[in-house]
Amino acid sequence: MSESVPVKLVPRPSWIRARAPQGPGYEKLRGLMRGLDLHTVCEEAHCPNLGECWSRGTATFMILGDVCTRACGFCAVQTGLPSRPPDPDEPRRVAEAVRRMGLRHAVITSVNRDDQVDGGASIFAATIGEIRARVPGCAVEVLVPDFKGSAAALDVVLEAAPDVLNHNTETVPRLYRRARAGASFARSLQLLRRSKQAGLLTKSGVMVGLGEEWAELEDTIGAVRGAGTDVLTIGQYLRPSARHLPVVRYYSPEEFARLRAFALGVGYAHVESGPLVRSSYHAEEHVPHG
Repeated sequence: MSESVPVKLVPRPSWIRARAPQGPGYEKLRGLMRGLDLHTVCEEAHCPNLGECWSRGTATFMILGDVCTRACGFCAVQTGLPSRPPDPDEPRRVAEAVRRMGLRHAVITSVNRDDQVDGGASIFAATIGEIRARVPGCAVEVLVPDFKGSAAALDVVLEAAPDVLNHNTETVPRLYRRARAGASFARSLQLLRRSKQAGLLTKSGVMVGLGEEWAELEDTIGAVRGAGTDVLTIGQYLRPSARHLPVVRYYSPEEFARLRAFALGVGYAHVESGPLVRSSYHAEEHVPHG
């Protein structure tokens, strides 16, 4: 039996430094989430910006439980078959947290729930409705899964009219089989295209450092814009554990600046590009507020 080839670890560069989660703001928010029995992608996905965002009172809610039915090679969220159905009271609790936090821009994402007929779309819609009812004037951004390509499921979310419809394409098509098992680049583009046709402000995000070539990264950014996407986030992939895909290389701040310039050049209205940029990082600054 042949031995496996060891993965060559790429040292993390000096420009990637995350703030440790600590302080009264962090502790207050942590207590709120525990008290309302809510999950955040900040914690579940090991986001490097957790310390910064929570200290200033912002967080990204993760609905539909904390177990994802897919096993993407880059993601730290627990995977498996969820033991419980979606909680119909979860939208109310999310809205209550938004109210207590005094948010003017709430970001809601979820695990994939391929075990549900509608992929959890009804819970997304209910959450949008609860926030609108309890926190008038708060913008609602949803970062949705692909619902396995179900137009009916997506329509449930679109009819709830979120202020921003976000769906991450994550990486270049060539790497989907390795990084986004069960997903399809064409399916993701169609979701973004249909959301834009519904009149929504649309957004997507890609990671770099998984082994993509510069040319195919530019092609991907162009294709996502071609689907009508308004806002793009570009960030460095950071390996959450030894079980996940390795970082092939780290991009420099200058390269992130080049990618931002390229994306703006192909027509995006707003681009966030940097080593620690994530989909919901400073999300309230990505879109205009009245």
